[in-house]
Amino acid sequence: MILLWLIGIPLAAGILAWMFARWSDLAARWISLLSTILCFALSLGLWRRYAGEAHLLSNGKWFIEVNAIWIPQLGIHFHLAMDGLSLLMVALTFLLGIMSVLTSWREIKQGVGFFHLNLMWILAGIVGVFLAVDLFLFYFAWELMLVPMYFLIAVWGHERRTYAAVKFFIFTQACGLLMLISILALYLIHHSETGVYTFEYKDLLGTSMAPHTAFLIMLGFFIGFAVKLPMFPLHPWLPDAHTQAPTAGSVILAGLLLKTGAYGLIRFVIPLFPQASHQFAPVAMTLAVIGIIYGAVMAFAQTDLKRLVAYTSVSHLGFVLLGIYAWNDLALQGALISMICHGISTGSLFMLVGQLQERTHTREMGKLGGLWATIPRMSGVAMFFAMGSMGLPGLGDFVGEFLVLLGTYKAGFTGWAIAATIGVLFSTLYALRFIQRAYHGPNTNHWSIPDLAAREVIIYVPMMAILLWLGLYPQLVLRTFQPAMRNLQRSASNRQSFEAANR
Repeated sequence: MILLWLIGIPLAAGILAWMFARWSDLAARWISLLSTILCFALSLGLWRRYAGEAHLLSNGKWFIEVNAIWIPQLGIHFHLAMDGLSLLMVALTFLLGIMSVLTSWREIKQGVGFFHLNLMWILAGIVGVFLAVDLFLFYFAWELMLVPMYFLIAVWGHERRTYAAVKFFIFTQACGLLMLISILALYLIHHSETGVYTFEYKDLLGTSMAPHTAFLIMLGFFIGFAVKLPMFPLHPWLPDAHTQAPTAGSVILAGLLLKTGAYGLIRFVIPLFPQASHQFAPVAMTLAVIGIIYGAVMAFAQTDLKRLVAYTSVSHLGFVLLGIYAWNDLALQGALISMICHGISTGSLFMLVGQLQERTHTREMGKLGGLWATIPRMSGVAMFFAMGSMGLPGLGDFVGEFLVLLGTYKAGFTGWAIAATIGVLFSTLYALRFIQRAYHGPNTNHWSIPDLAAREVIIYVPMMAILLWLGLYPQLVLRTFQPAMRNLQRSASNRQSFEAANR
């Protein structure tokens, strides 16, 4: 039942927070905080329980699962399952959920109950995406994420919040419908081949279809996930959504929603369509490299701090896409580490920008400068996460990017690896510009603002510790991921052999 609790607790907490906010905003905040802490503790308990047995689970089994018939006439199951990949993503979800509640503690003053209802339901939808192995249930959870995020941006966002929310919804919903068409096509083709209606992931892995059909269906899945990643050139919704969202919305958007796109590519696209994905890999990797360089250059060109951090996501997730399509051990391990570290470092940068805006009422770097003497704690924390974002050795982002580049080179994509390395150099420029313009130099505007309080420092200490841990000793995370990685590679290999035998 623990997988049900991981989804049910946030759903129930959101409703309770909405109800109790009629009498006390503080009660709504505490309900949300305690529920996310409880779910994070449950995910750590699962990690502790199964991490030691990970080496025994390389035979295609899940750590834990629940499977019940939902709509038998259509072959729909309520099937949740967890392996090392989904376990790590669920733990990241609730860690950033805790940080989102804490960072919104003072920022959100209106509609507190409804805000926490949306925040908790987004977390529930994200966990559903990471756990669902029935494609109908997966799509249901995928759509569950969109509406609450729309409300977070449209109701609690900044000046152009309605425009940004509508743009976010149109991009993600349109491409989500394209993915739904692909799911239904795969479902109907499987029925025509076997006479069985099913949305079950493992059943659909054995579906036989013509190469041209497989390529078209794969493309529908790919676009649906690539928009959420976001991949160049399907990224235009991201800077506006980040810029206009409240701080907690930006943290969830950058740290978690973008990871659902990468997760979908790893879990579904390549195992279901290995041959089509292999043919498409040069295109996907070329777009990834363009995104790495384009995102870094655009980040360097920004004057708005939120837009700067937003464009860094386009660059960082380009490394993830590159690693996924290289599809060897090193590249996949690098993609996973990059996903986790990007969520932590970029989520923390958005929290810092939000706190800086709350104090100065501006995000324009031209109006800042000279803040180090005034707020040394905040400045030092900002430098730490900026160095993490640029891939400083000793921090987790460096490990992820290095493994991706090495895996890409070993996969034979030498030109792509060299071009992506140039993107690493550009990341140094935007990170240093961010620190120099916002925190160094003369205090020409005579800023005198409060530094980080103890409550705010508590938010960043565990995030910094995790980045250091992953930079110095990522083996525990990699060991947890390894059985899932082996199973995914085996599924793709078996599927590719099956397609070759039926051609």
